[in-house]
Amino acid sequence: MWSRVFQDWQSQIGWLQGTPFPPDDLDFDNFEDAEPLCESPDGVIEAPLLPLRDMVMFPRMVTPLFVGRDRSIEAIEVATEQGEPLITIAQRDADVTEPGPEDLFTFGTEVDIGRMLRMPDGTISMLSQGLRRVQIVEYIHLEPYIRVRALPIYEVTEKTPLTEALMRAVLALFEKAVQLNRNLPEDVYVFAMNVDEPGWLADLMAQALDLEVAERQEVLETFDPATRLQRVSVLLAKELDVLELEDHIHSQVQRELDRGQREYFLREQMKVIQSELGETDVYTQEVNALRERVTEMDLPDEVRTRINKELDRLTAMPPMSPETGMIRTYLDWLIELPWSETTEDNLDVKHVEEVLESRHYGLPKAKERILEYIAVRHLAADKMRSPILCFVGPPGTGKTSLGQSIAGALGRKFVRVSLGGVRDEAEIRGHRRTYIGSLPGRIIQTMRRAGTINPLFMLDEVDKIGMDFRGDPAAALLEVLDLEQNHAFSDHYLEVPYDLSKVMFITTANILGPIPPALQDRMEVIEFPGYIDEEKLEIARRFLIPRQLEEHGLADTPITFTDGALRGLMREYTYEAGVRNLEREIASICRKIARLLAEGGSPPRRIKANMLARYLGPPQFIRGMTEEQDGVGIATGMAWTEAGGDLTFVEVALMPGKGNLLLTGQLGEVMQESAQAALSYTRSRSKDLGIKPDVFEKTDIHVHLPEGA
Repeated sequence: MWSRVFQDWQSQIGWLQGTPFPPDDLDFDNFEDAEPLCESPDGVIEAPLLPLRDMVMFPRMVTPLFVGRDRSIEAIEVATEQGEPLITIAQRDADVTEPGPEDLFTFGTEVDIGRMLRMPDGTISMLSQGLRRVQIVEYIHLEPYIRVRALPIYEVTEKTPLTEALMRAVLALFEKAVQLNRNLPEDVYVFAMNVDEPGWLADLMAQALDLEVAERQEVLETFDPATRLQRVSVLLAKELDVLELEDHIHSQVQRELDRGQREYFLREQMKVIQSELGETDVYTQEVNALRERVTEMDLPDEVRTRINKELDRLTAMPPMSPETGMIRTYLDWLIELPWSETTEDNLDVKHVEEVLESRHYGLPKAKERILEYIAVRHLAADKMRSPILCFVGPPGTGKTSLGQSIAGALGRKFVRVSLGGVRDEAEIRGHRRTYIGSLPGRIIQTMRRAGTINPLFMLDEVDKIGMDFRGDPAAALLEVLDLEQNHAFSDHYLEVPYDLSKVMFITTANILGPIPPALQDRMEVIEFPGYIDEEKLEIARRFLIPRQLEEHGLADTPITFTDGALRGLMREYTYEAGVRNLEREIASICRKIARLLAEGGSPPRRIKANMLARYLGPPQFIRGMTEEQDGVGIATGMAWTEAGGDLTFVEVALMPGKGNLLLTGQLGEVMQESAQAALSYTRSRSKDLGIKPDVFEKTDIHVHLPEGA
């Protein structure tokens, strides 16, 4: 501690002689003969005060101080100019920049300023020596520096049998601490052996040990030398426990390192012996097995070269090396990926048409496009590239299920990746191998799961991709969905090109708006406009009702739904472009019938429209209905929705005001502008309509659409 403190001081100001203690030529007053310059007749000292952060000064100890706060610099300058001593007090909280009396301890140390240097940045570096303990009795003023009155505290310096015994015990503990603590030089122990005063010895050890400020302050406030030595002995014992534990941990780590080196040398010797005997270890056998497997695989030349290079690195590395696992994982990805495996397409146009018609009703444009692709493939199998389609339509219109049916009809593997909420470009391209835990992107991961190079790959919810500071995933998809580039798709993890040109990509979206134009340009958009009631009726009869009866154990029960019941479900209990909610309502009716059968009841064989309220409650939607009579302030309008056309009502109320137009109903910008245009037209024709001009200036108009949202 002492050597470290004074070596730091020497390195900064360069005038100490390399000794661990103050040089003889310093002009500190002799401690026994020091006479306070500002001591009053009643023994009270008046002097500037220097608050200390994270440190406590002890009497007789020489300590370097680095001062930067304005009030502290002013206190030092006043003490130097007037030849006064300085009083140092530790702060209770080191984070307080402008401490007051409540932020400082009561007891401190009177110090003498030795040599002082002013640094270029305005701070002060100085050496100071503690003189004696003091107790603050009064704060005279706090600005421009803190000035206090303090009462000196004198201590007994004579030794007694008790203090002699305590000094020997403390020195024995301190010797062990110096041996275990590499930061304490032996010079400190030699100096401590030559201290013949019990209080001084306790202060020296409290200064040398790595203690908290509160612990050092407690030692400073212990005035009886014997009690102080006892307190220091307790702190030394605690420090020894920590030092012994650190030494034990260090020894364990060293033993583990020695054991690892020993195992490494033995393993290398074992390799040499096995090589002489013509034998190999398990690790080498695994590497050789990988080489044989790579030899049998049909791989692109660039990929084969990369794999062989990584295998050579793997062979040269010790099995326990951390990089071995990373290389092995990388090789597993390269080897497990499909590079040439394909499934044979079923190019029978009639068969594919029958499969699609049997599984889906309607959707003529999508089916026609797939059949055209198959017909061209049948005539020019090697020249036709797989199309990149984008199915756009409301939820529940069969986009995803049609993709599954197309894959089944063609005989291809079907894989799907949901891109909803993806915001990181690395989700598409993967992470670079330099990162811990890096993996390929979702495209490569899904191709590995497919096991072939020509699956039907569905990118779901492509309109819900986000963008943030990690990149734009939509931009990364440009290379995937570009027929001119995807034959050499670059994943950051693989670092070798991968051929996606034989993959049939189908993307799905609810709306085209959020999709970037560059991405739209690479896809052939096929719209799914939603089903009309007749199509929903046919879908329910062909697919939904049989499926729900089968799932609820009612396949053998002759239950039918009338057309009126199905139309009631579509118009009064669902409001959608697709058929998902329609299937849910049918499932709800099937559950109630199943419960009735389980309870021994007799369910109806035909579900009619007048039974819907019994099973599903009152109707949830009222569509296509208008008022029997026109009313003042209410007009009937027509609206377009994804679920089809509908009637809506426009309600208007007038009230005294200042000519404001209030629009409610969560209207969009177009509807708001239409209301403004209608008001402007009415004002322009006010004379023809018999409306007084001042009506518009004294009346507020409130327009509300109950179903505007």
